[in-house]
Amino acid sequence: YIVTNNHVVNGAEEVLVTLNDRRAYTAEIVGTDPSTDLALIKVEEKDLPYLVFANSDEVLVGEWVLAVGNPFNLTSTVTAGIVSAKARDINILGGGTSVESFIQTDAAVNRGNSGGALVNTSGELIGINAAIASNTGSYSGYSFAIPSNIARKVVLDLMNYGVVQRAYLGLTVAEVDANLAKEYGLENVEGLYVTEVVPGGAAYEGGIDAGDIILSIDGQKINENARLNEIVAEHSPGDKLKIEIKRGSKLMLKTVELQNRRGETSLVDPTSSDIISYLGATFEEPSKDELQSLRLDHGLKIVDLDDGALKNAGVQNGFIVTSIN
Repeated sequence: YIVTNNHVVNGAEEVLVTLNDRRAYTAEIVGTDPSTDLALIKVEEKDLPYLVFANSDEVLVGEWVLAVGNPFNLTSTVTAGIVSAKARDINILGGGTSVESFIQTDAAVNRGNSGGALVNTSGELIGINAAIASNTGSYSGYSFAIPSNIARKVVLDLMNYGVVQRAYLGLTVAEVDANLAKEYGLENVEGLYVTEVVPGGAAYEGGIDAGDIILSIDGQKINENARLNEIVAEHSPGDKLKIEIKRGSKLMLKTVELQNRRGETSLVDPTSSDIISYLGATFEEPSKDELQSLRLDHGLKIVDLDDGALKNAGVQNGFIVTSIN
């Protein structure tokens, strides 16, 4: 099994894997996950070397890292740099249900590095190189990798179920800054302000209300929406999170059981994902405000549109499906 980016194999009729010793194999695509830009492919071979997953939550800003890849058709290039930031959301996966919480480095990464390893100085995998920030299309100082904890979760799901068991918290938040703290009379500039809770969702069932401030999850302080999405993406439906919130002047600890996209705590049957794959879309319930502004009382919003029947028919991301047949 080999991990790469979804954008590397998306739309490919054939995938060829060439090893460092020039052995070449035709690969099978096991599964893809556009929402994290990850893909899992497979070749028929035994005893290939592999990297060990590190805990990307423990990666520190300022830590030395190495990026491996094949930029500009240069075989097996290694560059060095430091971790310059964590939990970066650069909005390249289209929003919606996408999970962007990149490890940012200043290791030189270019076209061809995609899907390559970002490793620590012990040679352990801490990320999958995925993107650069550049006005020219070439490296200009900022590169981004998908954290290994997200990659490990996605890969294991694709191996075991054939589909990613995505967990949902069922709320929207705003990052607390000085202006928001002043607007709502908050004592400290910290945490995430809960702006909306989905009725019947995981957060709703766990006792979290709009107006609460999320301070930490399982003991980890949370100040960025990207970090919140990252933690949830590392878990499956049915997993429980201990969420520390502040409500007014009171500190509370809530236990929230994560749900799947159907609002249930069970794992999704992979056979049911065939319809989603065929349609090429992921849906979510629109907010009440959205429905009211469009004078609708029902519908499902397309939040992630990939190749499939809907896109081929001219449907676009953000459309609301109101009826079928």
